[in-house]
Amino acid sequence: GGGSSLRMSSNIHANHLSLDASSSSSSSSSSSSSSSSSSVHEPKMDALIIPVTMEVPCDSRGQRMWWAFLASSMVTFFGGLFIILLWRTLKYLWTVCCHCGGKTKEAQKINNGSSQADGTLKPVDEKEEAVAAEVGWMTSVKDWAGVMISAQTLTGRVLVVLVFALSIGALVIYFIDSSNPIESCQNFYKDFTLQIDMAFNVFFLLYFGLRFIAANDKLWFWLEVNSVVDFFTVPPVFVSVYLNRSWLGLRFLRALRLIQFSEILQFLNILKTSNSIKLVNLLSIFISTWLTAAGFIHLVENSGDPWENFQNNQALTYWECVYLLMVTMSTVGYGDVYAKTTLGRLFMVFFILGGLAMFASYVPEIIELIGNRKKYGGSYSAVSGRKHIVVCGHITLESVSNFLKDFLHKDRDDVNVEIVFLHNISPNLELEALFKRHFTQVEFYQGSVLNPHDLARVKIESADACLILANKYCADPDAEDASNIMRVISIKNYHPKIRIITQMLQYHNKAHLLNIPSWNWKEGDDAICLAELKLGFIAQSCLAQGLSTMLANLFSMRSFIKIEEDTWQKYYLEGVSNEMYTEYLSSAFVGLSFPTVCELCFVKLKLLMIAIEYKSANRESRILINPGNHLKIQEGTLGFFIASDAKEVKRAFFYCKACHDDITDPKRIKKCGCKRPKMSIYKRMRRACCFDCGRSERDCSCMSGRVRGNVDTLERAFPLSSVSVNDCSTSFRAFEDEQPSTLSPKKKQRNGGMRNSPNTSPKLMRHDPLLIPGNDQIDNMDSNVKKYDSTGMFHWCAPKDIEKVILTRSEAAMTVLSGHVVVCIFGDVSSALIGLRNLVMPLRASNFHYHELKHIVFVGSIEYLKREWETLHNFPKVSILPGTPLSRADLRAVNINLCDMCVILSANQNNIDDTSLQDKECILASLNIKSMQFDDSIGVLQANSQGFTPPGMDRSSPDNSPVHGMLRQPSITTGVNIPIITELVNDTNVQFLDQDDDDDPDTELYLTQPFACGTAFAVSVLDSLMSATYFNDNILTLIRTLVTGGATPELEALIAEENALRGGYSTPQTLANRDRCRVAQLALLDGPFADLGDGGCYGDLFCKALKTYNMLCFGIYRLRDAHLSTPSQCTKRYVITNPPYEFELVPTDLIFCLMQFDHNAGQSRASLSHSSHSSQSSSKKSSSVHSIPSTANRQNRPKSRESRDKQNATRMNRMGQEKKWFTDEPDNAYPRNIQIKPMSTHMANQINQYKSTSSLIPPIREVEDEC
Repeated sequence: GGGSSLRMSSNIHANHLSLDASSSSSSSSSSSSSSSSSSVHEPKMDALIIPVTMEVPCDSRGQRMWWAFLASSMVTFFGGLFIILLWRTLKYLWTVCCHCGGKTKEAQKINNGSSQADGTLKPVDEKEEAVAAEVGWMTSVKDWAGVMISAQTLTGRVLVVLVFALSIGALVIYFIDSSNPIESCQNFYKDFTLQIDMAFNVFFLLYFGLRFIAANDKLWFWLEVNSVVDFFTVPPVFVSVYLNRSWLGLRFLRALRLIQFSEILQFLNILKTSNSIKLVNLLSIFISTWLTAAGFIHLVENSGDPWENFQNNQALTYWECVYLLMVTMSTVGYGDVYAKTTLGRLFMVFFILGGLAMFASYVPEIIELIGNRKKYGGSYSAVSGRKHIVVCGHITLESVSNFLKDFLHKDRDDVNVEIVFLHNISPNLELEALFKRHFTQVEFYQGSVLNPHDLARVKIESADACLILANKYCADPDAEDASNIMRVISIKNYHPKIRIITQMLQYHNKAHLLNIPSWNWKEGDDAICLAELKLGFIAQSCLAQGLSTMLANLFSMRSFIKIEEDTWQKYYLEGVSNEMYTEYLSSAFVGLSFPTVCELCFVKLKLLMIAIEYKSANRESRILINPGNHLKIQEGTLGFFIASDAKEVKRAFFYCKACHDDITDPKRIKKCGCKRPKMSIYKRMRRACCFDCGRSERDCSCMSGRVRGNVDTLERAFPLSSVSVNDCSTSFRAFEDEQPSTLSPKKKQRNGGMRNSPNTSPKLMRHDPLLIPGNDQIDNMDSNVKKYDSTGMFHWCAPKDIEKVILTRSEAAMTVLSGHVVVCIFGDVSSALIGLRNLVMPLRASNFHYHELKHIVFVGSIEYLKREWETLHNFPKVSILPGTPLSRADLRAVNINLCDMCVILSANQNNIDDTSLQDKECILASLNIKSMQFDDSIGVLQANSQGFTPPGMDRSSPDNSPVHGMLRQPSITTGVNIPIITELVNDTNVQFLDQDDDDDPDTELYLTQPFACGTAFAVSVLDSLMSATYFNDNILTLIRTLVTGGATPELEALIAEENALRGGYSTPQTLANRDRCRVAQLALLDGPFADLGDGGCYGDLFCKALKTYNMLCFGIYRLRDAHLSTPSQCTKRYVITNPPYEFELVPTDLIFCLMQFDHNAGQSRASLSHSSHSSQSSSKKSSSVHSIPSTANRQNRPKSRESRDKQNATRMNRMGQEKKWFTDEPDNAYPRNIQIKPMSTHMANQINQYKSTSSLIPPIREVEDEC
C-alpha cells in the first residue's frame, strides 16, 4: 500500500514516503550511515516524492511521472485514431476527385470517336493492372493474417490460446505488483517480473499488428475492447523501461480478456452444450467486470485526487477493493471499507447502477444454470472384473421396476452385472428412489443413445450388451418401433460389435433390423417382437388351453410363495416358482438316448429336461425339443431344464454314476471328489451302440465279435481326432466292410436299418421321413402340388381373394362349424395392424396333418381385416364373418358354443387417461359371451341324428383320442363354459373379467384367477424375456420355437423380402421339417392312462408316457375345485407346472405334453374327425399314439362301450356318405353345406324350408383340395 516502505540495502538509507489514511500531510525523513553522497531532500508540503536509490537512477527530485505513462497510451490511441480518420478523409476526397475525372475522360472519349479510343485506353489499362496486382498482394497478406487469428487452422488455434494464456499471465503479474506502491523506481535489468511483463507485451504488440492487418474496418477495430486494452497496457511497459520506474496504472484492464474464456474453451472442444457455453459467458463477463472495476478503485484510492495534489489517498490492497465492489454490487454496503477520493466516489456512483443491474440479472441466471445442470451428467467408471449392460429406450417406473425385479431375482446365480440406465429425461422422485434402493448395481445417466458423446459416457464399447425397452402402451406402434430401430442404428454405428437385445411391437418392423449391416443374430443380437410372441402364446392356447400361462410363468423369475391351506392357489404357486434354465450335461449321460436321460433327470435329479442344443457335423447348432429315442447325447450337450432355481440345475452337470448312483436325496448331488478316468472315445462308441439295442456290451448285437475283439485295430484304422461319438455306427460299419463279416443275413438286415445307415449320423436319421415306417406315401406324392411353404414349416395354399372367404350371417348359420377357433377382433380403418399372421401361423404348422387343422373364423370389421388379409391369404381353412364381436347374432352364427377356443383381440389404440377404459371393448365382449345361453344342441343332435355327434363331442368315440386336445364338455348351454382367452393392455383390468372371483385389484397379474386359468393374457408378462434372453439367448429361441410353430431366422428373412409365405414343392428335405414335436393335452378320463388318473402318481404317468409313446409331460391343467370333496359344477381349470413325482392325479386332469409327429395319422383320408385329429382306419392300422384308444385301452372298456363305439363308427360311415362336415378334409373341391340343427318341430319346418332354398345358398368358398 501507500504506507509501506521500500526495502533498501544495509549500507544505504533512502527516503521513505509515508501515507497515512487519517492524515492529509506527508513527511519525509532521511539519514546517512557510511556514505556522504546520499543526499537528503526535504520537499515542501505540496510536493510528492518517491523513494530514490543509487541503484535505480530516478529523477533526483523524486517526483511522480504517472502522466508520462498515461500520455503514452493516450497519444497512441488518439494518434492512431487521427491517422485512421485522416486516411479515410483523404481516401474519400481522392475517390470523389477520381470520380469527377473519370466522368470528364468518358465524355472526351465519346466526343473523340472510336478511332482515338484504342490509343487512349492502353495506358489506363496498364495502370488498372498495376493497381490490381497491388490489391492482390494486400489481399493475400490480409487473408493470411485473418487465418492466423481466426483459429481455423492449428497454428491459429495455438496462437489464440497462447494470447489468452499470456493475458492471464500478465494479469497475475499485476496481482503480484499490486502489493507494491502505485509508482516506484525499478531497474529493468534486475526486476524479473518487469522482464516477463515486457516479453508478454512484445508478443501482444505483434498480435495487435496481425489483428490490425486482418481487420476489414480499421476504425471499428481501433475502438474494440481488446484494442483499448492493448493501448493502455502495452505502451506503459515500454515507458517504464525507458524511465526505470513502474506504474501500475491501467494494467488491470487485462482482466477484460477473461470475456474470451468461453471462446477458448470452445476452440479446445471442452464446451459443447449451449448451457455450458452460456454459463461460462456469464461467469467470465461478471468476473472480468468485477476485477476491472476493483483495479480502478485500487488505483484512484491509493493515488488520490490529482487536484488535491494526491493528498487524500488511502492505503487499500487490491483484494480489499474486490471486496468493496462485491458488497457495493449486492447493495449491502457494510461501511467498513469505502471510497474516500472524489474520483473513487464518482466511479462508484456510476458503477453501482451498472453493477447492480448486472448482479441482479447475471447472478440469478448463473445460479439457475448451475442448478439445472444434469444431476446425472457424469460418466460411467467401469469396475475391473465386473460387466455392465446399458438399458435405454422407454425408461419409466413401471418398466424399470419390472426389469429389475426379474433381472436381479434371487433365484439366479450371483448376478455380477452392473445396470446402467441411459435416458434423456431425468427420473422422477419415485424412479430416483428405486435407483437408490439398488444403488450397488444400478446407475442412471441422463443422455441419449443417438448422441455418440452420451454413448461414450456410458462406455458402450466395453458393455456386455445393450437392452432397448419399448413402450407397449404407445398410440403409434410403428413410430415406437422406428425410434427403437434408430437407437439400434446409432449404437451399431458407434460400436458394431455390441450385442443388442431390443423389444419390437410390430412383427413387420423386424425386417428393418435386417437392413442394418452389423446386425447379426448369430452373435447374440435379438429382437423380441411382442406382437409375435403374444399372438403365438394365444395361438398355443387354442391348441392346449392354459399353455400361455404356463409358458409365461416359465421364463419369469418369481419366488416361491408357500400356502398351507389345500386350495388351488397352493398347487398353482408351487408351479409358478419354476423357471427355465440351461446347463451342460454331465459326461455320465454321454451315449444315452434322450428319453433315458430325461427319465433319469426327472426321477433321480428332480429335474425336467425338455430340450437339448444339438451341434451338427458342420458345427451349426439348433435346439431340439423332445427329439425322441433316436438321439444320443453328445459330450458337452446343453440341456434345457425346468426347475425352481439355478442351483438345482447344477445337479445335471455334477452327476456322476459312480458317486451318486445310490443317492436318493437329490440335494446331496454335488461336485464329487473322485477322479473319474477319462473314458476312451471307443468305449463311448461301444457304450452308445449298446444302448441302441438295450443290451449289455457282452450280449450286444450291434457290433460283431470281430469288432469287439479288435478295438486296437479300429483305433489304428480310425485316429482319435477323426472320429466322434456320434459317428460310432458309421465307424463300426466301415470297419466291418473291411473285415469279412460273420453276421447272418437276418442280423445284417436288422443292423442295416435307420440307426446304422452309413452316411448319416444317428441324430439326423430320425428327421429323414423316407426312413420312417408308415411314410411310404411320400414315394407316391404329387410333386406338382404345393401343400406347404418353401421351408416346409407351415401349411400353404394358393393366394385367395378375400371375397372368397367372406361368410354372410346366413351362410355361417347354415354351416355347422365345430371344433373351430373364433377370433373376435376390434379394429377399424385407422387402427394399427397387430399382425394376425402371427396368430394363424402356429395353427397352420406343418407338424399337424391337414385334417387336424382347426378352422379359423374371424369376426370383426371387414375394413380392418382387408388390411390384414395380404398376410393371411396363403393359409387354408380361414373364413371371415363381417360384423362385430358384440353382436350375439354374429356369435351364434359362427357356433361359438361349439368352438374349441374364442380369442378376443383389440387393435384399437385407446388414448385414454383412465387406464381402466383401455380394455373396455375386450372386457365387454368377454362378459357378453359369458352371459349368453344356448340350447342343448348336442343332445338334440344325438337324439335326432340317430346317435351321430359332431366330431370331438363324443368322449366314447375311439376317434376322439385323449391325446389330441382339450376334453370338451358333452354340451355347452351357457357362455361361461366356452373356452375364452382375452388379451388385455392394462394388467389391473383383469379383475373385471371374472365376476365371481375374489381377486384384489392390487393383486399382481400372475396371481389372479383369470391368468392362472389361462383365460387372460397381457403383453406385460413378456417383459421378463429381456433379462432371460440376456442371460441365455437360447431361451428366446426355445420359446420362439414353441409358440411360433417353427419360425426360423431364414423364414423371417424370406418374409422380410417378400412379406408373404412362398409355396414350395414337397421334397424329402422339406417334409423332414414336419418331424418335430408339438404341444398337446392328454386326458386321463379315458385312454391308456385312465388307470393312473384315479389316484395315480404323476411320476408314473411321466415315465409311462415317455417310455411307451415318447411323450414328454410337463404340467397339469386341473379343475379349480378338484381338491374339494364335494363335486362342483365349476368348469374352470388352472395350470400346475412341473408337479413332483409323487403328485396325486385325478381323473379329470388334462396333462400338458410334448407329442411326437405321427407320420401314419395322415395315411387315411376317409371319415376324418376334426376334433380327434385322427381317423378310424388309421388308428386300426397304425401303432402310433393315435391308435391308443382303439388298441391298448379297448380291452379295459365295458362291453357297452365297445358296442357303442361300433355303432358310432357305423353311423359315422353312413353319415359320411350322406353329409360332409365343413371342417373335414374334402374329397371334392367344394364341400357341401350341412343343415343340421336341433330337431324340434319348429326346426323341422325350418329344415324343410332350407331344403327348398339350399341350392340358392352359395357354398363356402374354400379351395381345400389345393392344400
